[in-house]
Amino acid sequence: MNLWGFRRPDGLLGIRNHLLILPTSVCATTVAANIAAQVPGAVAIANQHGCCQLGADYEQTLRTLIGMGRNPNVGAVLVVGLGCEGIPILHTAEEIAKSGKPVQSLIIQEHGGTLKTTALGVQVAAQMARTLSMLKREEAPLSELSLGVECGGSDFTSGLAANPAAGTASDLVVKAGGTAMLSETTEFIGAEHVLAKRAKSPEVAAKLLGIVKETELRARQLHVDLRDGQPTPGNIAGGISSIEEKSLGCIYKAGHSTIQDILAYGEAPQGKGLYVMDTPGQDVESMAGMLAGGIQIIVFTTGRGTPTGSPIAPVIKVTANADTYLNMADNIDLDLSPILSGAETIEDSGRRIFKEIIEVANGKLTKSESLGHQEFGIFRIGPTF
Repeated sequence: MNLWGFRRPDGLLGIRNHLLILPTSVCATTVAANIAAQVPGAVAIANQHGCCQLGADYEQTLRTLIGMGRNPNVGAVLVVGLGCEGIPILHTAEEIAKSGKPVQSLIIQEHGGTLKTTALGVQVAAQMARTLSMLKREEAPLSELSLGVECGGSDFTSGLAANPAAGTASDLVVKAGGTAMLSETTEFIGAEHVLAKRAKSPEVAAKLLGIVKETELRARQLHVDLRDGQPTPGNIAGGISSIEEKSLGCIYKAGHSTIQDILAYGEAPQGKGLYVMDTPGQDVESMAGMLAGGIQIIVFTTGRGTPTGSPIAPVIKVTANADTYLNMADNIDLDLSPILSGAETIEDSGRRIFKEIIEVANGKLTKSESLGHQEFGIFRIGPTF
């Protein structure tokens, strides 16, 4: 069982072949969306930021935008900027172009405004799309697979069944020589000591405990104690009683593999195996960080149900709540409720998820893809000035 993907100039393998229209600021998002709407195969991200950001917050937004362009699922990029934003338009394009993929840029203030820039952008993007359409999938080993695991709208079935099954699939990816990534630092709180025991070294364990401490400190600076504010009302209604219970269920998504390192938001791993990325618990921002880090595909567990997708990567939705699967059948890809009825083991369900990962990687559309879900958001760590 192998992958079939698109080989990029930097050697990475993409499982999708998107033309990304990348706005460097909120002021360029309408033009970017207008261009993408007129070019089949193009996708635009809804960047709400890019201006009046300082320090680490600015650097994180820049890193995320560049990472989205470098993601192997993206075959070519058209960077669209206004011209006076904080995010440097040409620098962003140049950093993405280091991957070897085709990159061009347009500046709205230099091309006569919205209508003229859109018209020119459609011309440029259409040519890039035609070139991308000539690329053919080639066979590659499973070791080139990179998986992100996410959870949202959790209920009691998540920690009992869906997350452990996703963890089995994650372990299978790692066993095949691939890369897996756990995120959502907020949802380690109360279980971070358990997760830290799986770090490959004391230094990695200390980094993991450090990102949890920093997350709690940021909340306290807003006069909030996360241990009082979690779980969410939806989690409570779904039968989760405490943040510790939610976190113990969340970390099951990482299976039992050794944690190789702790990554900053949007940082790419420098090897294979399981990594932890420091992201918020908010699903869309968490997924964006992993995608900026190069993840190709995401398995998203949900108890109460969520339709969230991604602009550049397939998102496989799984639930172990039979009622949720029936209620949101248009959105959920796999029903894992047989675990709770005793008809299937966690390991069997995990292997079923793994099989679905391979099929989707090789071209099968997820339900979020077929419905056009392209949610995107960047995690901010500072105020706007």
